[in-house]
Amino acid sequence: MKRITRRHFLKKATTTSTILAASSITALKPRRVLGANERINFALIGAGGRGRIVARGLIENGAHLATICDLHPGRRAEVAKELAAVQQGPPPALAATMQQVFDDQSIQAVVIATPDHWHGPASVFACQAGKDVYVEKPHAHNIWESRKMIEAARKYKCILQVGTQNRSAPYNHAAREYVQSGKLGAIHLVKVFNLKPGGPFKLGDPGTKPAGLDWDAWSGPAPWRPYHQRVFHGGWHHFWDYSGGDLADDGIHQLDLAMMLMGNPGAPKSVSSSGGRLAHRGDDSEVPDLHVVAFEFDDFVMTFEHSNYPRYMRKTTGTIRRNDELPYWTQNATRIEIYGSERMMTIGRHGGGWIVTISGGKIVDKMYGRFPDAPHQKNFIECVKSRKRPNADVEVLHPSCSMLHLANIAHRVGNQTLKYDAKAEKFIDHAQANQLVKRDYRKKYEIPEIV
Repeated sequence: MKRITRRHFLKKATTTSTILAASSITALKPRRVLGANERINFALIGAGGRGRIVARGLIENGAHLATICDLHPGRRAEVAKELAAVQQGPPPALAATMQQVFDDQSIQAVVIATPDHWHGPASVFACQAGKDVYVEKPHAHNIWESRKMIEAARKYKCILQVGTQNRSAPYNHAAREYVQSGKLGAIHLVKVFNLKPGGPFKLGDPGTKPAGLDWDAWSGPAPWRPYHQRVFHGGWHHFWDYSGGDLADDGIHQLDLAMMLMGNPGAPKSVSSSGGRLAHRGDDSEVPDLHVVAFEFDDFVMTFEHSNYPRYMRKTTGTIRRNDELPYWTQNATRIEIYGSERMMTIGRHGGGWIVTISGGKIVDKMYGRFPDAPHQKNFIECVKSRKRPNADVEVLHPSCSMLHLANIAHRVGNQTLKYDAKAEKFIDHAQANQLVKRDYRKKYEIPEIV
């Protein structure tokens, strides 16, 4: 895009399409470097459950919540009242649109905790407005979008931290050092699990749109569909237009941790898929409830097993995350198994800790863990001030995020084995799969080719 075109686009942006208008913003003013003891003003964009948790964590780490932006008037007022009670200083202002946040020069950073289909566009627009970004996972709806986020972060010199907090957990760093020490021996197989319970998904009654909710802006880059209460209240996870399913929304934590433990090897050279909607046939969901994937690297294979049906599988409990305890690994839904030639490591995310075993299941090494939200949020604040790249920098996360999309694309084209050119970020000799590397963005909500 030529500069004149971008300015023209900004002038024509409407209030309803706000969220989009930032696609034409450039950071015109030089960034002011904050002092080590200076408080960061940040805004929360998307005031759902996870958004308010991250915002509270940043407040507890010394940041000031200046503004809450949410398309639902009732929710932004409710969350503002809740978070005003936990911070010193003035209460957060309320904003109906992202553009209000991007235009506010007093705001240094934003937390983006919208539904998944807005993570990428909002992050790019925030960088263009000169804001540092903490974006929830998965950080991008597609592979192309993730690349644009990297380009925007580098061009506008922004911090872009992804909310994969495993990368800030001390026990995971210790596990990585153990793997890199060679004590496990040669590693040729890594198994990643996201085996969770679940039930059928039915849309049901569409309901009535809440007063004041801008549904067009909520839909944003996704294809238009009429308001539905089930979609709005979390059901969007079940549709490709908005999400990559729970494999992407929750499985990213284990997959990215596995990539970190293996030394961040980059994207794989092939992916194969099997599974589908097997347990809950005939419901309204588009995403698999059983999905088994294999990624091929130069000297190892990583498998990813995902489900949404076994009732007995459970994520690591809050009690384990807070104490010196280990999960019952066999029925731990969110574990990783690393098979070395000499020893095997089993590790849990978000405070699950890890063990190393030899023949007969004898534990020869172990470490307990703690939930890493606080250190991850602290890392973001420190990087906003120091301008160092964060633990979960968007470029580091790009291969992990791409792998989730590789898995879903292999499924969507008929559970095929696909060869992948990681440098070109294209599938080899598969036009149908390549059409899914990038989405079709709805008019007014596009990410430009040149960010």
